[in-house]
Amino acid sequence: MPPPPGRPPVGGRPAPAGPPPRPVPQSPPPLLTHDDSGVGHFDPVVRPAQAGPRTAAPQRTGRPPARGAAAAAAAPATAARRGGGGGRPPGPPGRPDGRGPGDGGDGRKKPGRRRRLRRWVIGLAAFAVIGPLVAFAIGWLVFPVPKADDIAVTQVATFTYTDGAPLATVRPDNVNRTSVDLSQVPVPVQQAVLSAEDRTFFSNPGFDITGIARAVINQLSGGIGGGSTITQQYIKVTTGNDQYSLFRKFREVVLAAKMSKEMTKEQILGNYLNAIYLGRGAYGIQAASQAYFGKNVQDLNASEGAMIAGLIQSPSRWDPAKNLEMSQQRWNFVLDGMVAQGWMTQADRAQQKFPQWREASAAEGGGIPGDDKGHIYNAARAELEKLGISETEINTQGLTVTTTIDPKAQEDAATAVQKVMDGQPGNLRSSLVSVNPKTGAIIAYFGGENGVGLDYASVLKQPGSSFKPFVLAAALQANPPVGLGTIYDGSSPQELAGTTVTNSEGVSCGQCSVKEAMTKSINTVFYRMGLDVGPQRVADAAHQAGIPADLLPNPTGGISLGDREVHPEDMAAAYGTFAADGMKRDPFLIAKVTASDGRVIYDRGSTDNGQQVMPAEVARNVTESMTDVASSSRIGLDGRPVAAKTGTVQSSVQGQNNDAWTVGYTPSVSTAVWVGTDDNTPIKNSAGRPVYGRMLPGSIWQSFMNDVLQGTPVEQFSDFEPIGQAPARAVSNDSGQGDDQQPTTTQEPGDSRDNGDRGDRGDRGNRGDRGDSSGDGSGDGSGDGSSGDPGNDGNSDGPPGSDAGRDRPGRGGDN
Repeated sequence: MPPPPGRPPVGGRPAPAGPPPRPVPQSPPPLLTHDDSGVGHFDPVVRPAQAGPRTAAPQRTGRPPARGAAAAAAAPATAARRGGGGGRPPGPPGRPDGRGPGDGGDGRKKPGRRRRLRRWVIGLAAFAVIGPLVAFAIGWLVFPVPKADDIAVTQVATFTYTDGAPLATVRPDNVNRTSVDLSQVPVPVQQAVLSAEDRTFFSNPGFDITGIARAVINQLSGGIGGGSTITQQYIKVTTGNDQYSLFRKFREVVLAAKMSKEMTKEQILGNYLNAIYLGRGAYGIQAASQAYFGKNVQDLNASEGAMIAGLIQSPSRWDPAKNLEMSQQRWNFVLDGMVAQGWMTQADRAQQKFPQWREASAAEGGGIPGDDKGHIYNAARAELEKLGISETEINTQGLTVTTTIDPKAQEDAATAVQKVMDGQPGNLRSSLVSVNPKTGAIIAYFGGENGVGLDYASVLKQPGSSFKPFVLAAALQANPPVGLGTIYDGSSPQELAGTTVTNSEGVSCGQCSVKEAMTKSINTVFYRMGLDVGPQRVADAAHQAGIPADLLPNPTGGISLGDREVHPEDMAAAYGTFAADGMKRDPFLIAKVTASDGRVIYDRGSTDNGQQVMPAEVARNVTESMTDVASSSRIGLDGRPVAAKTGTVQSSVQGQNNDAWTVGYTPSVSTAVWVGTDDNTPIKNSAGRPVYGRMLPGSIWQSFMNDVLQGTPVEQFSDFEPIGQAPARAVSNDSGQGDDQQPTTTQEPGDSRDNGDRGDRGDRGNRGDRGDSSGDGSGDGSGDGSSGDPGNDGNSDGPPGSDAGRDRPGRGGDN
């Protein structure tokens, strides 16, 4: 049938005039220009400009056509298959032999690279769409929805010393869990949990696309974790599968979607609240209510619920008994979220007070030792969490966790503390952390005798004059450098940057070298040095050595006297960098983690080459500055070279102290000791005298170091090459002066007014008093330290010294 008037026939050319052509014998159609796999084949979308009826292609006879007229006759069919003229430009001219570009010997085109690429893209796109759907469907059929009672707490976890001896054992029968109906959980408590963990719980499909995408990115970039909804968390804790993997996330998503179809949101929330671990061996909201407040869950108020909800992400670390500050931060976060969600009015929020929680008991520890080893266990749990090994894995994988703690060193630490602190006032607390500078391994960790109470090895305290080596480290790296022989004006008082700095009474070295100033702890020298270098550079030098980067914020001149807070572990590790000639090794407690089936989940390895964070000469010069401190303070070691520094933090009560430190090292052991109180009340010994760094902390440090090093080779520090002006001679401080003379200053906000350890020359047990170094030297000579013990009470306490940085107003001492 001819085309309608005004419309050209297919092909874009006018119909030829004359009689119709003779019929052409029909033959089979030519093969397609690509191989049809029969799967995922889609016709390409026809462009509007090419739309129209197709010209029927001639049938093929199975014989190759002739190269003349036959090829010409095939051209219209080829054009038709390509959509006719349609405005398409003609292709390139054919070859002289009659074959066009890309033709085979039979005139057919082979698939081009572009078409093959297109097929691959289409296939991959189809797989990307269909594959996940198929996998999701399979997962829907295969993965069973877990119940709250399915929680997999079935295997014993063992924590060991470095030699494999057991340190703590966590048994399944120690698990404390009592299921309750959701109706028994007050609505504000439910809302507190949602505020903490999943504020869109009632509107999301069981999973969070944004959180999943974040998790995928983290996994592919080498990170861990990602956002999980309450439904996903419930699946994780009940199945015991908490490995960081994309498959686990996929499984969670499938089960979350399936669970949301099979269960109501209320059922999911109720099961979740009965399954999660909340610390102190408590699984579920009812057990946690009893553990923290001694009451049933239905009696919890919003504030108490917010505190418990804030623990969910890290119950082992954020228990208020262990980290009150972080627990309060989380409590505020939860309550603020409740206001943001409209679950609590701003007026009600303003009236909330942090609840009064109760102390943990040994029975609630769930296998945690009740003595000092309980703090090792908790510190190890916290480190496992940082390594991505969760509470669920500990309880379900039958883990063996090998720590770095040396059993003899730990016993030496506990013995030293008990021996020195026996008979001292009951409000005094102490901690000791010892690190191997050659590896970073923590060999002893004493956070107090109560293993389920506050870990005093993890508290933040102002270090006082024990921070002065970091001032020197900064000065040694200045341009020009300050050498140990550089002379400073050590007189007192001095007006420095608007602050009056005064050494302790009777202590002044006039024109003295840096090494002498370190030995006598002349505050005017180090305050001036810190100002010359710059407070921020002092902080940078401390970070360089190993003080964590998130500490020492906004330093002022007072940082030279230790007015910023640090942990005992930080000080032991940072001093260890000096001991290792500038080679920094991060302290660690976990050496290896193995599952019950033999899988090695984590292995620290036997060697740690560390990182050279400061020139070896700088670190060695800092060491040299402290080599006379221990002997002048009469806490030296038996026949061993040692570098040490003491520190004391002044109380807001005139003439009293809040914290006392001794930190020191040999080439193989670096140890920090702290003594203070829970509430920052003044620290006094059994004789009623103020405690200074050289006294109780110094005696503990000396006793521990002598014991732990007994039988080991005597190691020397590396060769000393002075930087800048060399010291003229070693300083012998036998004048009765203490090692930590601290100044009185006028108030500078944030200063730590470190007293200075001028006294306690008789702090050696039976030696009794050698006389008050601030007076006439008469003393009573009696002493009351027990025979043979490093002394505690035979004091020759120097004058309390003057404020080296009275604490921030209203704090009543270091917090």
